[in-house]
Parts: sequence; C-alpha cells; structure tokens
Amino acid sequence: MPHFKTYLCANYQFQPMPKKKSSGNGTKAMMRQSILGLFGANPFKPLNHKQISKALGIKDAAGKDLIISILDELVVEGKLQEQNRFKYVLSQTALREHGKKQYLTGRVDMKSTGKAYVVPDEGGDDIFIASNNTYKALHDDKVKVLLFPRRSGHKPEGEIVEVIQRSRTDFVGVISISKKFGFLVPDSATMPVDIFVPAEGLGNAQNGDKVVVRLTDWPDHSKNPFGEVIHVLGKPGDNNVEMLSILAGHNYPLAFPAAVEKEVAGIDHGITQAEIARRRDFRQVFTITIDPVDAKDFDDALSLRKLDNGNWEVGVHIADVSHYVQEGSATDQEARERGTSVYLVDRTIPMLPEKLSNNICSLRPNEEKLCFATVFEMNEEAEVLAKWIGRTVIRSNRRYAYEEVQAMIEGQPGDYNEQINVLHNLASKLREKRMKDGSINFRTEEVKFVLDANGKPIDTFVKVQQESHMLIEDFMLLANRTVAEEIGKPAGKKKPKTFVYRIHDEPNPEKLNTFLQFVGKLGYSMNISSRKKLVDSYNRLFEAVEGKGEKNLIETVAVRTMAKAEYSTQNIGHYGLAFSYYTHFTSPIRRYPDLMVHRLLDRYLFQQKPSVSEETYEPVCQHASEMERRAAEMERDSVKFKQAEYLADKIGKMFEGLISGVSKWGLFVELKQSKCEGMVRYTEMPGDYYYLDEDNYRVVGQGTGKIYRLGDPVTIRVKKVDIIRKKMDFVLVDTNVLQSFEKPTKNEPKTKQKRRR
Repeated sequence: MPHFKTYLCANYQFQPMPKKKSSGNGTKAMMRQSILGLFGANPFKPLNHKQISKALGIKDAAGKDLIISILDELVVEGKLQEQNRFKYVLSQTALREHGKKQYLTGRVDMKSTGKAYVVPDEGGDDIFIASNNTYKALHDDKVKVLLFPRRSGHKPEGEIVEVIQRSRTDFVGVISISKKFGFLVPDSATMPVDIFVPAEGLGNAQNGDKVVVRLTDWPDHSKNPFGEVIHVLGKPGDNNVEMLSILAGHNYPLAFPAAVEKEVAGIDHGITQAEIARRRDFRQVFTITIDPVDAKDFDDALSLRKLDNGNWEVGVHIADVSHYVQEGSATDQEARERGTSVYLVDRTIPMLPEKLSNNICSLRPNEEKLCFATVFEMNEEAEVLAKWIGRTVIRSNRRYAYEEVQAMIEGQPGDYNEQINVLHNLASKLREKRMKDGSINFRTEEVKFVLDANGKPIDTFVKVQQESHMLIEDFMLLANRTVAEEIGKPAGKKKPKTFVYRIHDEPNPEKLNTFLQFVGKLGYSMNISSRKKLVDSYNRLFEAVEGKGEKNLIETVAVRTMAKAEYSTQNIGHYGLAFSYYTHFTSPIRRYPDLMVHRLLDRYLFQQKPSVSEETYEPVCQHASEMERRAAEMERDSVKFKQAEYLADKIGKMFEGLISGVSKWGLFVELKQSKCEGMVRYTEMPGDYYYLDEDNYRVVGQGTGKIYRLGDPVTIRVKKVDIIRKKMDFVLVDTNVLQSFEKPTKNEPKTKQKRRR
C-alpha cells in the first residue's frame, strides 16, 4: 500500500508521541495540539485516524482510540469537518483562525482553454486554477500556489504566484510573420498562448515554417511570452519535419554534440588477447540473436549447450557497453541525459551514437563481441540448478528475425532447428511457472505501418506478440531477476548495497475500485479478495475481451489502474511480474539504467568496492523514469501522425469500426484494420438529439431512444483529417450503403519494432 507521508509548514514541527500507553489530561491536550498542528500543516489534505496515528508515531490501541475520540470532539467543536467517510479537514472557521495565507507547490496540468490544475507535490486533491490566475505558468512547470479559502462542496482552488522551475523553454509550432515581428502558434494543445518573436529573433525563418522557438522573457505587462527562433525545421506536413517536430516538442536532442562524436570516433573497437583472457570464452558455443527484421542494435544473445550431466547450459549475453563508454565521459553524460533510445514509426533515435549502437557494441553475427552475461544450468523442466554472473566473449553463429524463429517453432525447417526448439521449450516452462506464481499477462496492441520509399503509410497492421517474442522475453526476465536478487539478497544479514531496481507498486485501491465498477457495467466481474484471485481475474478478463469492441479500452484502463513501472534505488518489488527483486540488465545499448546496473555489478562483484551513495543514484533513476515516459509519448505522437497521414487521402471513404469511447462531445470510433481513432460529434448525428449516459458508457437518442454503446460496431465515413494536430473527424453512415472497407495488405511491412520488458 502507498505510504502516508507527513508534510509540515516551515514554522511547524512536532515530536512523535510516546509509544507507550499514557493517560491524563496533559497527554490528551498535547495530542490534541499535535493533531491540530498536523491539520494546520496540511489544511486541504483529508486525513483519517490511521494516517494521523502513523504521522504521530502512535502504535498502541489506547493511543489510537484517543485520536478517534479527539477527532470526534474537534468535529463537534467546529474545528474539523468530515469531508469523506472518516476523513477530516480543517473547517472554514478553523482556517480563518489559522490566520495566515496557505501555500503549496506542485506541477501544472494546463488545459487548452487556459485554465489549469496543479497537482500538489505532497499529494491530495488537485488545485483548480482559473485562466486569469495562472500567472506566467506553462504546462508541467513547478509552481507555488496561494490557496483560496475552501468553499463548502467545492474542490480546492487557488492562484499561481510563482514559477519555481520551468519544465521546458523550447516550443515547436508554425511561425506567423508580419513586417516587424512574428508569433509562434504552438503545436501542443497544452500551450494556451502564442509566443511573440521580435524581428531580430526570427533568424532565417519564413512565414509558415515549422520552427523551434526558445522562451527568452515574459514581461509583466505582456499576455504573451517572448522568444527567439533557434531551429527552422521546414514546411509543415513533410514527414521528416514532423518527426523532428515530435522530438523537439518533447525537448529531445536532434543531434549528438560535437564532443560526443569526436570521443566516439576515437574509440578502439579491437579486442586484445589480454581482454579475452579476463572473460569466459563462449566463442565456440552455439550463440544466436533474435530481433525485429530491421533491427541493427543487437544487445542480447542466447547461447546453448548440452552438459555432460544431461542438463542444459543457457547463457544470456548482453553487450558490454560499459567497456567502451567510461563513466563521466561526454558520451556517458549525453546517454544519461537522453535516458533511452526513442522508436518513432520510421526511425530510431539512439541513446548512443551509431558507431557504438549499431557497430562496436551490437552483437552482430560472426564477429567477436564483449558481453556481460548470466549463465544458467537448467534441467529439462527449466529449473535453475546453478547460475553465474560475469563477463564473456562471444561469436554469434546466426542473426534471426522473429519471423524465422516463429516458423521453426511452428514446425517448419530452418538453421539450427533443434537448438531453437530446445530454447523454446525451456522458455515455455519458465513462462508457465511465472504465470502460476502470479504474473499478470498484460496485453497491449502495437500499430505498425507499411511505408513507401518516402515514408508515407500505404497500409497498417497490428503487431501480434508470438512465441518467438516470448522466447526472448522469458530469458531476459530470468536474467533481470537473477541480477537483482544477486545484489538485493546478500548472504547472511548484510545490508543490501545501493542498486538500481525496476519497481512496480501494487494498484491504487481507489483506481482499482473504479475499474471494478467500470468492467462490471460492461458485464465482467473480478475477484479482489486476494492478490492471486485479482491476478487470475485480470488474466481471465484479458482473455474474455479478446476480439470485442471494448478490448482496447478495457486493456488501456487496466494498465492505467496499475502503478507505473519505474526505476528506483528503493526496492518494493515488481507487482505485475510477481518478482520480489527485478532490474533492467539486458538492454544497455538503448537504456541508461541497464548501463548503470552493469557498472554496479562490476563495482560490487569484481572490484569489491563499498556501496555507492543512494542520494547520488536516486535522482538519476527518477530522470531515467521521466525520459522513459517522454519516449513513450513521442512514440505515440508518431503513430498518431502516421494514422492521420494514412487517412488524409481517404476523405469520403467508408470503413468499419468499433465505438472505443464516449465523451460529452461525441463518440470515439476506432477503425478495425488500421486502429485509427476519430470522433463522431453528436451535432453531426442526424435525426435526434443525443445525450451522454456516462455511468453506463453509452449515448442515448432523446426522441428515438436509439442507443450507441461502448464496443458497438458502426460504419463511418472519413469527414476531415488534420495531419498537423493529428486529429480525425468521422460521421456515421447507414450500413445499408456501405461500399468499401479497409483491406489488409500483402505487402512486406517496413516498420520499426521494439521489445519492452
């Protein structure tokens, strides 16, 4: 469960209450003041008696009963009010008596209308900010908020009084130029104002260009911030321009600094005999890589050999990036800042320069490569009997695409068929055990595109995870878990050394309850009486919705119900995988945390050095988590752009779809083949006035009673496509006049694929 944290105003401190049972009016008075002080420090945060007990260090039953009694008295006296069931906040009277302005800090969630919500750093309800009270704040800025006295029945409101830290200063959009100045019209819907650009800041930009503008000032008298053009990307709508716009729009660098390029150019990729002698030699052991057909950065390989005792030795060999990229170097600092490679529809933006990612470190076939490995001795049931972690040198026998391996799994002949099927059988048993132990089989669909020579999408398809993908996945999960346990579970009673974990918290109870109500109204049930039953319910639910209209929405909401996986030095385990210890070790070419893990393994296992500082590593973990989220947003943006581009020349054509969402503005419809999602506005649904029945995820015709439910099949006509804003408008049509549907293509897909773990 999430831990309750105590947040105090600068001028208020208290000592934890005595743990032993006490009595008397003096103790009660002191506890009463401590409780009021706690509410005074958190005037808008609802607290229950359990949270108060924990904050005050009360553990005995008598002390907890006394807290409950004091809370009841304070309500009767009008100093507290019960906001929700058994949760309390300061009353309006107490707030006035508190006698001073209340401030808090948080992050801005800006809306296109100009109004905003501030998400408090300390938790609790979001603070509503009217459009005339946002000061100079922009989306995701860290700000200071003056809280208004809370009105009964209303959510907290306030006014932004200070921008503590800008989330970003560079913005992408189209420049509109007059004789003496210009205005940037930002692409982002969360940027509610245009940016004024004086003549001297326009550079070489031409009217209508897509550009990047850097914020330089925001005078007090101006409604608009000032800026200058720092990059001219090109004409809107051009594929390359729009892909660069996505990167720039998320503050991701468009090129490597000159210092990095120079440093990488000087790296010697030769392998000396002395270096080989330091490692276990697997050059004569059967070794392969399995990746997407168009991949170039092969960062993991599998080796296999039969041991004399009849068991199998399986090696998971990972590119030894740490051998070539020295900690603190220009290349390392750039990789840490980027955090991860980014996989857009038509290109990969690597974390490391191409010479490293696609050449020196990539485990290409028939080349000697340096690796960091986990090696397992396993029996036929995939039980791990022994394990080893260390450095290896390999020479891959064969580079496979997933499709080739899948064909052999399905019985077709191929190179090293016998070895491939041994690996497949072992992976299947690992997976079976993992699912039995409580791993949740989350399912998400990836939309892929068939592109022509100019990058224009000519067809779409959905990437399906097959057994060849899971073969690799299961061995990578085993390696990641093994490495995390090696450091996180030291022998004896030693304290674990600081390490980088991949953590995943348990579901938020409120979100989970909302999800249960949601699926219940759609006819599905879940059992949450224990973790095992909840996991079983999730897995059965995903099977039940397969092929149904509500599938994508249910799977998406299910993922959002769960906490987000992230990196941290504080291990809480991985809830979704049901692992007590888990890390990311297997992709150092494209993920910075994996590179950190390799270095820590070297420090602890081989150099026998003391633990690194948790305070130093935790901020790097937080930055890596943020960059991972940012990369996912960029990837989604590129998919939406390609979907809009795909439909742009299909105005007026009709397609089959499923209702994927309902809102106060209209129905969302997802096309069956392409997965393009657009809106059918209620104002364009003829013959009736439709209203939203939000509780039951449907819309109802006021006069006819016609109902459109989530998941219903419909036929639409493409009405309008805005490529730049990545939006599509549809209209419903009579199914009796359907003339054309989307057709699957037989062309070979040209696409960028990736594995996520």
